[in-house]
Amino acid sequence: MADLGEFKGKWALVTGASAGIGAALARELARSGAKLILTARRKERLEDLAAELTAQGTEVRIVLADLTEPDAPQAIYDATAAAGLAVEVLINNAGLGQYGEFASNNLDQELSQVRVNCEAVVHLSRLFVPAMVERRRGWVMVVSSVASFQPLPFLSTYAATKVFDRFFALGLAEEVAPHGVKVSALCPGPTESEFFVVAGADKFPAAAKMGGRRRQTAEEVVRLGLEALVKGKRTLIPYFGGRISAFGVRFLPARLITYFVAKMARPKP
Repeated sequence: MADLGEFKGKWALVTGASAGIGAALARELARSGAKLILTARRKERLEDLAAELTAQGTEVRIVLADLTEPDAPQAIYDATAAAGLAVEVLINNAGLGQYGEFASNNLDQELSQVRVNCEAVVHLSRLFVPAMVERRRGWVMVVSSVASFQPLPFLSTYAATKVFDRFFALGLAEEVAPHGVKVSALCPGPTESEFFVVAGADKFPAAAKMGGRRRQTAEEVVRLGLEALVKGKRTLIPYFGGRISAFGVRFLPARLITYFVAKMARPKP
């Protein structure tokens, strides 16, 4: 197991920290001794999490922000700069999905996926990474998905944004490695969180379970992801079946993959 003590005393910014993987990331980073900046849209949940971690001795700040808004990343950066907080650990966790037929899906939700999953990741990274490069130390996690390894009909936009996330993380990792900055793409599979409800995938159990596999706990995913980040591992799929699947799809035609995924995931009339 990697020593997460490297994060001790350092400010870590976690987006989408109000629930699921984001909240689990905050708790695990707190256990490692990090100081936390938590950001999300839901004030009450952030305040509850901040109170919980503060009671355990962690220094916590919260920044309310809605990453569907183009100015939100700059507002987050400005809030940390005004408080004199040097962010050394950036966790790009916030994400959205939408299950259903693209032609009839809600357009705002489709576009919001691109804004949150892609644009906000790039914007926040561009704001915080330069100081890491200058300090010659820092860590960036981009939460991608096992969905980034193949097209997913009826989660088409979501899967495409996660390909972007994974490739962005891989490219950035190579660029900043000479400066002592580590970048890792965490690619979870089905995880116990609110994602499936928010994305609407809970309406079709086979799609929500991604083939019937049990969902990992957010705590397990987060622990493995942070260990990979400390080790400098650039991509992590935190479960064996996902690693096998990601390897296997390299040898299959995309047309065949999408045919079978669509057959499994097509919404019921």
